Amino acid sequence: MLKNNIELDVKTRCIEEKISQQQIAEDIGTSGTYVSRLIKHQEKIVNKTFIAMMERLGYDVELTYTKRNEN
Repeated sequence: MLKNNIELDVKTRCIEEKISQQQIAEDIGTSGTYVSRLIKHQEKIVNKTFIAMMERLGYDVELTYTKRNEN
C-alpha cells in the first residue's frame, strides 16, 4: 500500500511555494490536465506492479520529500 496521499502532498507543496499545478506543468513542459490526472491516480506516479511486489514482500511504500538546497 502506498501510504502517501500524493494529491494532498502536491497541493500542500504548491500552496507553500505559492505556485499552481498549471505553472508546474508549464515549467516541466507538460499540460495541467496531465499533471492533475497523475496526481489523482497515484498508481500512474508509483508503478502499480512495484507496489504489488513490495506488498507481497510484506512492505508498505512511503515516499519521503526532502527540500533541495538551491545554492
